[in-house]
Amino acid sequence: MSRKSGRFRQAVRSIHLWLGLVLGGLFALLGLTGSVLAFYPELDALLHPEIRVEGASPDWNRALGTVRRAFPDKRGSWRFEVTDRPGPIPARYYDPPERAENDFRPMMVWLSPDGSSVLRRDYWGEYAVTFIYDLHYRLLLGRGGGKFLGWTGFGLLALLISGLWAWWPRGSLAKALRLKMAAPPQRSLRDWHKLCGLSGLLLLLVLTVTGMMLELPKESDTVLAAAGLPVAAMPHVHAPTVPRTGQVSIAAAVGSGLSALPGARLAWIETPPSAGGVYKLRMQAPGDPSFRFPHSFVWIDGASGKVVAIHDARTALAGNAVNNWVHPLHDGSALGLSGRILVAIAGVFPTALFFTGWLRWRLGRNRRAP
Repeated sequence: MSRKSGRFRQAVRSIHLWLGLVLGGLFALLGLTGSVLAFYPELDALLHPEIRVEGASPDWNRALGTVRRAFPDKRGSWRFEVTDRPGPIPARYYDPPERAENDFRPMMVWLSPDGSSVLRRDYWGEYAVTFIYDLHYRLLLGRGGGKFLGWTGFGLLALLISGLWAWWPRGSLAKALRLKMAAPPQRSLRDWHKLCGLSGLLLLLVLTVTGMMLELPKESDTVLAAAGLPVAAMPHVHAPTVPRTGQVSIAAAVGSGLSALPGARLAWIETPPSAGGVYKLRMQAPGDPSFRFPHSFVWIDGASGKVVAIHDARTALAGNAVNNWVHPLHDGSALGLSGRILVAIAGVFPTALFFTGWLRWRLGRNRRAP
């Protein structure tokens, strides 16, 4: 190796070291919270036995009537999740007036499987799994925290790439991958650090890039457009604000939506406000990688039941197709249960890397101390 090449390699190692010391703790926090969030609906059900129920198929009109009666001041739109499981009906009311001082604090409600009674009421961020979600997504700092994490992602990418560069073998690959079990502590820590980094590198790169895209959506769309992958805006549907009589039932609206997108699966139902408006159905068209938050929508006039607008993910622009994969790749759901398990495992790697790297650095400092 030339002297110039050796100096460059040493510079890369120094960059990797200081990036790890500065950002490693944050990376570990994001990894561990991400591991939890890979299964957060299931964990929430374990923590709240009152919603661990099974029963009949949901009656959506009954469910809407139940939440309107239970929460008469919530006269705006309600969103019902269609889980396709014989359990409770999750519902959300965005922007509740009693949490108006918060940036994002929807009221979360769980109804009995038939929609006849309220089993639980909570607010986003005020119970365990959503507190962890906000910690992972925005560091509990609102939109500013999300922006900070998005731009910090470039530092995390540099940390991962510099680690790979610093390790890249000059000779035998087998020797570079060897783990010496009986080596001195500093050498053993170095071996564990490199093997952890190499084992989780691909997953951590995917999670970091998709995390940045989720935190910086406008900037991400700009980059996609510059790369020749334009992103189409969603249809803007103007909802009437005058009271309507004879609003069509949810069942009728759902029927219109399913006819408008044949073969699609219903995932969410957003009802019109009490003052009248449109239904917004979120649907999973064939080929959409996201089961829980798919990317096709149908808007239906609440008075006539006619389709007002359609956004079909299958016919969207190339940038939209890329964006459709971002969230399901980030939480692993694009690969089903196996993908979520992979994400949960990958979230442990930053902690292992931070611990082994920091401990090796401390041992080195102690050895150099007079």
